[in-house]
Amino acid sequence: MRPLHLLLSFALLLAGCASQPAVVAAAPATHGAAHAPHARPKMQSGFVQVEGTRFTIDGNPYRFAGANFWYGAYLGAPDGIGDRARLRAELDQLKAAGIDNLRVLAMSEASGFRRAVRPAIMTAPGTYDERLLQGLDTLLVEMGKRDMKAVLYLNNFWQWSGGMSRYVAWATGEPLSDPDASGDWDGFMQNSARFYALPKAQAIYRDAIRTIVGRTNGISGVAYADDPTVMSWQLANEPRPGSAKDGHLNLAAYDTWIDETAGFIHGLAPKQLVSTGSEGAMGSLGDLDLFLQAHKTPNVDYLTFHLWPSNWSWIDHKDPAARLESGLKASLDYIDKHIDAAGKLGKPIVLSEFGLNRDGGSYDAASGTTARDRFYRAIYARLLQRMQAGDAIAGSNFWAWGGRGRTTNADFMWKAGDPFTGDPPQEAQGLFSLFDSDASTLGIVSGHARAIHALGP
Repeated sequence: MRPLHLLLSFALLLAGCASQPAVVAAAPATHGAAHAPHARPKMQSGFVQVEGTRFTIDGNPYRFAGANFWYGAYLGAPDGIGDRARLRAELDQLKAAGIDNLRVLAMSEASGFRRAVRPAIMTAPGTYDERLLQGLDTLLVEMGKRDMKAVLYLNNFWQWSGGMSRYVAWATGEPLSDPDASGDWDGFMQNSARFYALPKAQAIYRDAIRTIVGRTNGISGVAYADDPTVMSWQLANEPRPGSAKDGHLNLAAYDTWIDETAGFIHGLAPKQLVSTGSEGAMGSLGDLDLFLQAHKTPNVDYLTFHLWPSNWSWIDHKDPAARLESGLKASLDYIDKHIDAAGKLGKPIVLSEFGLNRDGGSYDAASGTTARDRFYRAIYARLLQRMQAGDAIAGSNFWAWGGRGRTTNADFMWKAGDPFTGDPPQEAQGLFSLFDSDASTLGIVSGHARAIHALGP
């Protein structure tokens, strides 16, 4: 997920053409036996594997209807940050609806950005907040009990979790430039892309990767790399080569970074998959061939892409019903092109983000979702059709699960200490969230989950 006003400007442009590790803020030990190893629940299935253009588990096809749940590790943290009762209740609700795959933020960096999540998992290079790592432990254990699979992303191109520009500042000693304050998004993107070629930034990042991928769960005693709950490690949320104007200058470094980092993760976690977290063509300078080039490496097991029609000006943000049908046509075409491209590359692909605004562009959880429901139905129908045809599409994650999170702020913007929703801090809380009260939309997701789970081999 990237900033709204940047998406709009990018769409218009396209239309015209780590030190020694330490731990801080450790939470008190949680009742003695909580850290003792115990057997993995018997219901837990095996590792997700790739066979041609499909996923399998234990020799059977694996297709999924999933959700983005970026704040899952935050909910799993101890009191004062997290809400474990909410976490368990919402995982139960999602599982009951057939949603069995969650895409989750696994690393955030303290930055000082105006619209970044607080607290951060990494407080300084090599220094991590144990409370949030315990939150990730809790999330994975609770997901394992429900036989759900996790996709964990380890960085962010954007500012809302610290991300690549934070690594650049740590590596160079240069001050951060906050795009929400300066408005210079082209400059921010090009600065973020410097990350790929800075050895010190990569050293800090690899320390973060070792810390997460190499962690042993303090509750279950199972090493993350040996936990079949983890389907995939993603290099980042929406990595891209830079700005639409100058990103071509970074293509070689970008492609090399993908290949080498994916290989590094495979060395740490050979039983699990690696994906990039890419948006697809729209995150590859608008060029589907550049997207495919970055994913040819055998170190990347499958492809991902995202779909944001209102952010790309295909559908009106303030009135999504106004141009819904033409926007749907463009959206379905975008889906088909990416599925076809993945098939030619011989790898599965996942639509790992998609969303639409509430009726009238409202952020209020009590507002309607008529246009959004139509959008979800159409997207799911096309995905099911392509799955039935045996094509390369293997699953989806809607953006995003907001659950019972709500804001009382008049401007709907998140402030530190507020409940988390599916919309990260750079967006209004309610922009794309699917709340626990959105019965009609949740019913559509659940219906799609049942349909794909009913598909045969």
